[in-house]
Amino acid sequence: MPQSAVSPSEIPRTPPLRASTGVLGLDEVLGGGFPVHRLYLIKGDPGAGKTTLAVQFLLEGVRMGETGLYITLSETQEELEIVAQSHGWNLEGLELFELSSMQEVLEEEGNHTFFHTSEVELNRTTEALLAVINRVNPRRVVFDSLSEMRLLAETSLRYRRQILQFKQYFSQRRTTVLFLDDRSAAQNDLQVESIAHGVISLHCTSPDYGVLRRQMTVDKLRGSAFLEGYHDLLLRTGGMTVFPRLTAAQRFTHFERTRFASGLKELDALLGGGLDRGTSNILMGPPGTGKSTLTIKFILQAALGGIKSLMLIFDETIGTLLNRSAQLGMDLRPHVESGLVTLQQVDPAEISPGEFAHRIAQQVNKEGVRMLVIDSLNGYLNAMPVDRYLYLQLHELLAYLNQQGVISLMILTQTGVIGTMHSKVDLSYLADTVVLLRYFEDRGAVKQAISVIKKRSGDHERTIREMSLGPNGVVIGQPLVHMQGVLTGIPIISHMEPPADGMANSNPV
Repeated sequence: MPQSAVSPSEIPRTPPLRASTGVLGLDEVLGGGFPVHRLYLIKGDPGAGKTTLAVQFLLEGVRMGETGLYITLSETQEELEIVAQSHGWNLEGLELFELSSMQEVLEEEGNHTFFHTSEVELNRTTEALLAVINRVNPRRVVFDSLSEMRLLAETSLRYRRQILQFKQYFSQRRTTVLFLDDRSAAQNDLQVESIAHGVISLHCTSPDYGVLRRQMTVDKLRGSAFLEGYHDLLLRTGGMTVFPRLTAAQRFTHFERTRFASGLKELDALLGGGLDRGTSNILMGPPGTGKSTLTIKFILQAALGGIKSLMLIFDETIGTLLNRSAQLGMDLRPHVESGLVTLQQVDPAEISPGEFAHRIAQQVNKEGVRMLVIDSLNGYLNAMPVDRYLYLQLHELLAYLNQQGVISLMILTQTGVIGTMHSKVDLSYLADTVVLLRYFEDRGAVKQAISVIKKRSGDHERTIREMSLGPNGVVIGQPLVHMQGVLTGIPIISHMEPPADGMANSNPV
């Protein structure tokens, strides 16, 4: 009997083998690395990191027992070795072939031929390349760079045919190839992009202040899923590191939605019992009202319960924070030494949003951090003013933390001291809970008030309470039921009867 036809969709397909790039984070972006035996284009402005990526790709091949060949058409071998030394790399095991040394020979021969000089140079260059490839028999090859090949070809037709020949040749040899392009063409050159199996673009920008900001995008990767969008990258001694764009939808951890109490009865009453796991919370108010001190109280309570915390500090030094917490009777030093509390000072001029999110994700995934403090959002936003999608990145970060069961505490400093407060940015919509702190005048003294104006995850008290800071830490008093206008900064004494219990002190959401 004839066998029934099998639908093409039912035929099992083996996923293509991958060649690891050797670049931390890039394999994750590419879905495991480059599909092997294909030609790829790495393009970017000078200084974006093309050579660094290429050398790491070859060194990873050497580590895995694969032969690698680096063909440099513009740089000298000595210049390449200097780059390797700056990163602490040993190039032993790599074959380096320098074509620039052939230039004088080719030019001399071109003066004695009836053929066009560029055509002779291109043919002789191709012959030299094929000879060294046949000799080395590499599994991984890097061409640095296509700008020289483009100049030798002169016409786009000849250039495209040469690249197609290389593609077919390397496919038959089952070699994975990276072509580097420094974008020196007068206009965007799509010749190689249309031929290549995949295209990676490296971008480099210079902010008004601070270090260069580098990013990468995968523009194309045929037949493979990859992580789209811009990914921040870093070039430091040791090589390139890519920080894959954080995608909260793909990362969810089941956790018990419990409530975390601060240990202060009055504060927990304001918060309806405490903060819920998997929520983001903003403490907002003018400078000096106790926002950072409140977060220290939560961190200390978490440490006493064996919960790990991470505090990222933009606005003060770690030493100042530790001294202040000790003076308030909330010494964090023992918990820092035990590893339950991690304090990291963030230099606003040295970090990108991708690296910032990566630091947090590493602490959550590998160190088990379940409470995060960002002090402050003003410092975070000022650190990266040139990033257009910073609010979307922050939203994605908070969504990720919420799905991991992390309690996030963010400080937002408002301008002004008494009266109406203002913020340069409105981020309260990102928070599940908003705690408001204010100064107010009372009988010739400046005092502090605290209230909770929003809580998505449950009931909370709607009153305004007085708060003070001292050697015993945070002290929160009874509701200011005999005052009106506390939030304006200059309240008046009210002779109205306070509301009955349960009428205005809690508000179900």
